[in-house]
Amino acid sequence: MLKATLRSFLAHKGRLALSALAVVLSVAFVAGSLIFSDTVARTFDRLFASTSADVTVEPKEDLKSRVPSGAVRTVPAALRDRVAKVDGVAAAHADVSVPYVVVVDRHDRSVGPTSGAPTIATSWYVTRRSPVKLTSGHAPHGAGEALLDADTAGKKHVRIGDTLRVQAQPGTFRVRVVGIATFTTTNPGSALVFLDPAVAGRELLGSADRATGIAVDAAPGVTDGELKRRVGEAIGPGPYDLKTADERAKSAAADLGGFLDVVKYVMLGFAGIAVLVGVFLIVNTFSMLIAQRTRELGLLRALGADRRQVRRSVLTEAVLLGVTGSTLGLAAGIGLAFGLIRLLSAFGMNLKATEMVIGWGTPVAAYAVGVGVTFVAAYLPARRAAGVSPMAALADAEVAGVGKPLKARAITGTLVGAVGAAALAGCATASRTGSAASLLGLGVVLTLVATVIAGPLLVRPVIRVLGGAFPALFGPVGRMSQRNALRNPRRTGATAAALMVGLALVGGMSVASASMSASFDRQIDKTLGADFTVQNANFMPFTREITDRVRGNEGVRLVVRQRFAPVAVRLPDGKRVTTTAAGYDTRLDQVAHVTYAAGDTAAALADGGLGMDAAFARDHGVRLGSTVTVGFPGGRTARMTVGALTDQDGSGGFGTQGGLFLGLAAVEKYVPGGQDAALYVDKAPGTGADALRARLERTLKPYPQVQVRDQADYKKLVHDQIAVLLYLVYALLGLAIVIAVLGVVNTLALSVVERTREIGLLRAIGLGRRQLRRMIRLESVVIAVFGAVLGLGLGLVWGVCVQRVLALQGMTALAIPWGTIVAVVIGSAVVGIVAALLPALRASRMNVLAAIAHE
Repeated sequence: MLKATLRSFLAHKGRLALSALAVVLSVAFVAGSLIFSDTVARTFDRLFASTSADVTVEPKEDLKSRVPSGAVRTVPAALRDRVAKVDGVAAAHADVSVPYVVVVDRHDRSVGPTSGAPTIATSWYVTRRSPVKLTSGHAPHGAGEALLDADTAGKKHVRIGDTLRVQAQPGTFRVRVVGIATFTTTNPGSALVFLDPAVAGRELLGSADRATGIAVDAAPGVTDGELKRRVGEAIGPGPYDLKTADERAKSAAADLGGFLDVVKYVMLGFAGIAVLVGVFLIVNTFSMLIAQRTRELGLLRALGADRRQVRRSVLTEAVLLGVTGSTLGLAAGIGLAFGLIRLLSAFGMNLKATEMVIGWGTPVAAYAVGVGVTFVAAYLPARRAAGVSPMAALADAEVAGVGKPLKARAITGTLVGAVGAAALAGCATASRTGSAASLLGLGVVLTLVATVIAGPLLVRPVIRVLGGAFPALFGPVGRMSQRNALRNPRRTGATAAALMVGLALVGGMSVASASMSASFDRQIDKTLGADFTVQNANFMPFTREITDRVRGNEGVRLVVRQRFAPVAVRLPDGKRVTTTAAGYDTRLDQVAHVTYAAGDTAAALADGGLGMDAAFARDHGVRLGSTVTVGFPGGRTARMTVGALTDQDGSGGFGTQGGLFLGLAAVEKYVPGGQDAALYVDKAPGTGADALRARLERTLKPYPQVQVRDQADYKKLVHDQIAVLLYLVYALLGLAIVIAVLGVVNTLALSVVERTREIGLLRAIGLGRRQLRRMIRLESVVIAVFGAVLGLGLGLVWGVCVQRVLALQGMTALAIPWGTIVAVVIGSAVVGIVAALLPALRASRMNVLAAIAHE
């Protein structure tokens, strides 16, 4: 039996190749994601471990130690002198390191990375753990001198002697580049500007008496843990966190973990789609191969092979397919990880492909996925093959189940579909987001399973409609193509299911994204009344000089500032909620249209007043006129009266938990030194919008991080952000379509082999080569469009339910992108034509007499 199994596998290797390709794609994404994330994690672990000081003294992260928006948490620079005197300290440095500064050249062009990594200004001192070394020029001495890292200098064409402007919280200052520093470790993609330690605190923090941390090196023979204990005893209790090199490395790695998790889960999402769609392909392939090998299996049964041996033979072929696909997929995964590493290098994160990490878990996961998928997918065809009696097999009865009733499928599909439909109905009528989302997930899974189970039941009624015009348009060829698709509903349903899964996903997400865009458009039209909004490109706060420049423009009638502050609110129900409150100037009503459930803007922005989202207030027992205790950074507290409750379509008022907002005067009083996050600008009467925009953009040219937006720009920004998610879904769709095309190709190719004698007879009675190719193409098109109709119908239902969940968060608009739906249906027909090219060409080249003699 083993010899027969191996010979059978090798005899059908061409037919199994397309199924193996589905396994390869699945395994490649699993292996590639694991290798890539392990490599990045290991690289950064080494970076953090090699560059962290033995002990670091940092400011604590709690509300008391939090700082105004745009500021940096600090420790006293004098703390360095106390730490340096501790027994066991070899050296101590007052470190000044400020992320998200803005550096521009003399042409007002940004000298920072475009990948989203920060530009960091820091003090220059050299230790054995320094991540960079001075490779040209000299170290900075005094104010007005700086070093720049070599990667940034090369990309932005900055040379020694060039003048740069650095925009930090205290203000803007100029520096001359006096040297270039080159990374000795992995460059994480950031731009680094180094200043003389004697002036870094004053320029970056506004005071030479402040530092962002104290870096401590241990004397020989003193462990990091012991040094941490001694330093802690010396400085006593205070708003400080002490971390050893290992602890700091773990903390940094945990922060990096969020980015790695996103990459890993996105790639595993691709792997999941590949696995799901590949299952249909493998089931179909093995079902058809077994149908074609009916006589062979019957002879094995007649010669003495029992059912278990036949089933084991088919499953052994599946395992061989899985092992082959997993091996190739593991190799492809290594290549995929290599490509991702090179892609990161293009964005400035210079990982070394030679240090690629392939842990033992990667091949285990690869083979578990590849072999497991093929084994599970082949199990039902194997059982079906083992269930055929020797006499039925010798009579060449087809085991594919052409004539078997679909009663069991009808009952099972109806029951599962009814439960799924009930879950989706519950989702649409739920009043809480959590329960609605849970019901949505359950409903999506069950309706997908029900559609896959009941798919063959829908083949005959739907394809009769879809192919109803074929006889009139294409004559007998069209009629035969329609009947070929109807011949085996199970096979047609399984082939179309692969395409259905991807299109259901894209249909649902298209409706969801279109509804989100329409809801945001409606919200922007409803609430934003300002002619222009001035904001940082990454929504970070900006320096006050930008506000002053905007106010000084001719044609500006009104500027309303927005500023954020961290707060902790003690509510009447006893809960303490830490969130962020927004502060506004008193003339907010002139640039925004706020909908209130109770109260008004004047009461909310008055001295001692506070505004709050109505739904949040209701959940915590807050009413108009209630008094709550608000805690601010530095330990300051205030008793504030709720003067307004907003009702912004349930969107949380002003975009933060609780929708808290108050007067900007109160923010400046309790959180002094903050920076503005946005400016809402209205033009003066008689000033044209285009003219004012041109003036604002000319004024803000030295600040490339800041953008001037009107309502249309705001809508485009939201649409672009939503489009990122949609592009990911389209990429998943593309992968699903690739595998679905493989499935259609495989089905048609095996179907051509199965119908060799029939094709020969058709050719003998006068069917031309062109007509034969057209018949197979039409059969492929109707199967593909059938899958598209099922997928899009299911996806539209999912999308409407997703919109109902979004409506609970204030996104009440429902939009169905009919253009996308029509384009997908047309694209599915094209997919069917492409998938049929090779099988149709092969069929048309058959020798007529050999085909008639085929058994």
